[in-house]
Amino acid sequence: MIVFEGIESITQDYRGSFVTIGNFDGVHLSHQHICRKLATEAKKAGQKSLVITFDPHPKMILHPNIRPFYLITTRAEKLEFLEKCGVDATVVIAFDQHYSKTTAEAFVQDFLWGKLAISKIIIGHDYVFGQARQGNDAFLKTKGRKLGFSVEVIPAFKIDDEIVSSTLIRNCILEGDLRKATKLMGRPYNVAGAVGSGAGRGAGLGFPTANIEPEKELLPPPGIYAAFVTADGRRCMGALNIGAKPTFEDYSSTFEVFLLDYSGDLRGKKINVLFVEKLRDIVKFDGPESLKRQIAADVEKTRQILKQEK
Repeated sequence: MIVFEGIESITQDYRGSFVTIGNFDGVHLSHQHICRKLATEAKKAGQKSLVITFDPHPKMILHPNIRPFYLITTRAEKLEFLEKCGVDATVVIAFDQHYSKTTAEAFVQDFLWGKLAISKIIIGHDYVFGQARQGNDAFLKTKGRKLGFSVEVIPAFKIDDEIVSSTLIRNCILEGDLRKATKLMGRPYNVAGAVGSGAGRGAGLGFPTANIEPEKELLPPPGIYAAFVTADGRRCMGALNIGAKPTFEDYSSTFEVFLLDYSGDLRGKKINVLFVEKLRDIVKFDGPESLKRQIAADVEKTRQILKQEK
């Protein structure tokens, strides 16, 4: 997949292309459905398929007071998952205060038609764009009839009678329902980060952990989780702790994982955690020995859960 950085970098061979437009945070099953349909239809018509997206997420610019801002995917992850949908290219438009003033009329007239002369645009049922969110499916259909491109609106994509959306997935993650998040995304939610040094308490208990500096602000709630971890080119089982260590009167929050059946030093390396299931909440034990017994039980439960996963 080709990645174009900005509108001006798009090459002439993408004139007449089939396009879709959206933020695509998470590239969840609904996004995948649209992008795969785009790729398939464009190929049948002998045209290129082009995804139009934005960086940073428009809400980060339009609502800067919202912090932390919970993104499901990093920019690199979003592009990786879009590529897996089979599209030919993605254009990443830099979104800032100036660009936010672009009207729907100008976006269609100057970019979709003037720059690209698109053949077709495919959008989700609820997508809006342009200054004051004036652009919608009705607006696009009117412009398409006038200019000569077709518009297809994809109905809401549902699983178990729920509309799949980035908002729903974010809420599942924040509530610790990782199984449901996986079902809606078509893959486990992941958080990557570099491994730093910790206090060494895990090693003292016989369960050395990798202390991770997470790249994302969107984290499940405090607790113990079963997860797969990619580290040093290997996929390992992991028992993950998010939160404080009340047994030691340490109430600072950490993100650390014990890798089952692994030995080695990961400090300074980047690892990726793929969440599978929450095991339990964090509780205060009466001492290190009680905690050690519970960790051993957590590790065994993690092993049993992950052995059942594909």
